[in-house]
Amino acid sequence: MSTDRSGRLPDAFRTPGSSSFVDFLTGHAPEMLPSHRDTGAGAAGAQLAPHATTIVALTFDDGAQSGVVMAGDRRATMGSMIAHREIEKVFPADEYSAVGIAGTAGIAVELVRLFQLELEHYEKIEGTLLSLDGKANRLSTMIRQNLGLALQGLAVVPLFAGYDLDRGAGRIFSYDVTGGRYEERDHHSVGSGSVFARGSLKKLWRPGLDEAGAVRTALEALFDAADDDSATGGPDTVRQIWPVVATVTSAGYRRVDDDTLGRVADQVVAARGDDARRAGSHRRSGEEPS
Repeated sequence: MSTDRSGRLPDAFRTPGSSSFVDFLTGHAPEMLPSHRDTGAGAAGAQLAPHATTIVALTFDDGAQSGVVMAGDRRATMGSMIAHREIEKVFPADEYSAVGIAGTAGIAVELVRLFQLELEHYEKIEGTLLSLDGKANRLSTMIRQNLGLALQGLAVVPLFAGYDLDRGAGRIFSYDVTGGRYEERDHHSVGSGSVFARGSLKKLWRPGLDEAGAVRTALEALFDAADDDSATGGPDTVRQIWPVVATVTSAGYRRVDDDTLGRVADQVVAARGDDARRAGSHRRSGEEPS
């Protein structure tokens, strides 16, 4: 983008146009978009990039309050190595929505930042919030623009959720690498541990779940994913590293504090320890567990 040495903003910044910041960059500085970069990495090179793994989301509605919970583990992997133990994969998209990342970590984080800016830009230009469906559609377009990198092995597959102010309920949207957008019912998971997390969510989610129950269910699902998927990191009680868990309700986006997560994780560990001890006792006695 050209600069004006007089100190004034270039004409591009003073010309009325689209409320989409991505469209603005596409027209005036396309080289700044991740989708316009050709890495030439190929599938082999893509293995060297850290990857984010498992994200879960579920809705809750106990009659008094409704919304959605999104949670992500903290591990990033690079091939068979643990690249990072404390990566954050769940972010506020805006005041009433959250986005979680799975796939190539660096590009995913950049995509989230651009998405946050896209929603902020729209709000400032239009003077109102974009609808939840509109936000989901904007993210779909951004993912589709990243298809070239995805074909090089640098795919980004986010999970998007938020509180719909018009419907008064939490909603969840998943995507594929081509930008296909799909609304999910009740709960969903993406990433390498998603198969195991989805099985856990199917067993534990129920209608009438309250916010505290939804937070515990999200942690249980990540525990189950970490138990069977080496790329997913469970709560680390030694290092005091907990998943990133956020709720989105009519009051907006809120990140659950580590003290609360620590207590819930301790309860889950204690309950599973009791189950394991009972199962071991039955095996030693030759009895079938009840």
